[in-house]
Amino acid sequence: MIGAGERAYAYAKACGIIGKSFVGRRIAPLRHAGRLSELDRLIFGSQARDLPERELLPNLEKRLIQRSVDSILSVVNSYRPPPAFLIALIRVYEYADLKTALALTGGTGPDASKPAFTPLVQNLKSWASRWGTVHFDAWPDPRKMLAGTEFEFLLDSAGKLRAEFDGVSLETALDRHYYQKLWEAARGLKKSDRLAAEKITAEEISLRNCAWTLRLRTYYGMEGEEVKRRLIALDDYPRLRQDALAALEFPLDDRTPWEKWRRAGFLNLEGAARFEGGWRADPRYFQNACSRYLYKLALRLFRRRPSSLDACFCFIKLKQFEEDLLISDAEGLSMGMSGADVFNVLERDA
Repeated sequence: MIGAGERAYAYAKACGIIGKSFVGRRIAPLRHAGRLSELDRLIFGSQARDLPERELLPNLEKRLIQRSVDSILSVVNSYRPPPAFLIALIRVYEYADLKTALALTGGTGPDASKPAFTPLVQNLKSWASRWGTVHFDAWPDPRKMLAGTEFEFLLDSAGKLRAEFDGVSLETALDRHYYQKLWEAARGLKKSDRLAAEKITAEEISLRNCAWTLRLRTYYGMEGEEVKRRLIALDDYPRLRQDALAALEFPLDDRTPWEKWRRAGFLNLEGAARFEGGWRADPRYFQNACSRYLYKLALRLFRRRPSSLDACFCFIKLKQFEEDLLISDAEGLSMGMSGADVFNVLERDA
């Protein structure tokens, strides 16, 4: 049972952090950064690093992620103990590391030709020591990494990644697993604590299914059952696949039939896609538009019910949005774009 004092303290702390974060109106100053070093100073002030630009990007990206996680944990740790739902939500970092770790090994073990891997959760000690489950210190041995964890289903009897999990299948399998666990944890909350979380998570899953459908059709030439097998499905919420299944029926090179699709508003307009020879559905545009929509939804719902866990859920989503935004900005600046140019691209794509 979470006490009123814990809820009030967590919400007050979240509001204080959001007030200093690059969300809402505070995004505007990012447009004026012309170099990576300027962005570093804007975000970190006196803690900015004096590094050559080529070294600054990876260093800055690590610090941005650390900054985000530190903020999230400072609020989550206001609850004693933190609710399982919030832990399930922030385990997204462990899932991301696991995808990278298995991709680098090919799921078979050491390979001298592959680069070394340092998982993010290993660096985030306060996170890894309390809630991490994968034994990343055993990398690159998949059997030892996943021993005794919920991810053993990925391995065959020889301790190698099962043959069915190629790059795309592995990513979609872990996405399905993550959202299934997150949904189960949300359903364990009383209804007043999960109204916004359930709404945003349902929208996120539905839109992710749609984005996967567009990506698989556009980049991999998959159709029909091949796509359906990779969609996220929740037993008690079958409608989360409906929009994605409908997207299988429309041509990728003619926007007109898509107008009757429920998610048509997230598609690129005529002439906006990055393809030659007329209109084509653009998965990147669609995904960015979805991200912007989910961010606005979380921002709107953050202050609606401050005494519920919904507020903490929305706070975490906002910090993760900020993290993605700042990393995208940093990557653009590192390629010689101005801050204004980066945001023009992001706004065009969303």
